[in-house]
Amino acid sequence: MGDGAQPEATPGGDMVLVPGNPPPAGAEILWYQGEGGIRLRMLYAPATAATPRALAVVCPGRTESIEKYFEVQRDLQARGFAIACFDWPGQGLSDRPLKNPIRGHVTGFRTYADALSRGLAALAGRAPKQHIVLAHSMGGAISLEAMRTGVIEPRLAAFSAPMWGIPVPPPLQLYARTANMMGFGTFPAQPEAKEEKFEGNPFTHDLERWGLYRRLVTADPRLALGQPTIGWVVAALDVCAGFFRPGALDRLKAIPMLVATATEDMIVDPTAGARLAALLPAARHVPVEGAAHEIFMETDARRAVWFKAFDELCEQAGV
Repeated sequence: MGDGAQPEATPGGDMVLVPGNPPPAGAEILWYQGEGGIRLRMLYAPATAATPRALAVVCPGRTESIEKYFEVQRDLQARGFAIACFDWPGQGLSDRPLKNPIRGHVTGFRTYADALSRGLAALAGRAPKQHIVLAHSMGGAISLEAMRTGVIEPRLAAFSAPMWGIPVPPPLQLYARTANMMGFGTFPAQPEAKEEKFEGNPFTHDLERWGLYRRLVTADPRLALGQPTIGWVVAALDVCAGFFRPGALDRLKAIPMLVATATEDMIVDPTAGARLAALLPAARHVPVEGAAHEIFMETDARRAVWFKAFDELCEQAGV
């Protein structure tokens, strides 16, 4: 299977299962080796259609695990796609770099892009060769960086609230960069938040989907992830700035893309998605009216806006 990937579990083993959140049909967990020998987790599910359309590479956001995307994976499988989904280094059940595992840390987004590349290499020979990208939030930054640097070459890419800009005021950006240079990169960027309530949360208007992360973390506390570190913030600022440098996106101009932004987003800068989409001739920008940050975890009506645009993109691209 390449790169040391081994199917080590069936559902109920290395998957965290909670009622009402079944995995896609035929799903299995694969473990593979990342840079420095770290142990990384991914999910693979074959297409249930007789002729697979492509491999859908699902790239979750920060704090999110494979299990949170089971519904999205089932949606894609019903459309004829095989599925690959990733626990990024430092989150989910993949290895975490710090002694305090609750802190979300990375020194550069190359680490994430490398994990994506190695994971896809581990599927060589068993998954459809043609692949598409479906990415949310931080997963949008990871996948776009991998695409623009030639690490992956998808047939098309569809983004949900991509993290192509984060709302950090310039004085705090300077503070973070200075603190990182002085050796405080593994310190939390801000205090841990109080327990979140559904009312007024910045992620979704759907109570059941809002509660899924909490149910998963209760079932297996290893899935929990707290505030990012100062080093993560600097790495995120760097990768986002890189997208807007002259010529940075030249190799992507012919790739069909959907860039969906949430009109009520308070987590990432939605204007960055619109601005970047305007730089890509083959990209379509779709604002999802009334949606909070997690479009995939939103109400059925708001999710349907995204999937309608996704279906149109696939038809346009001939996938």
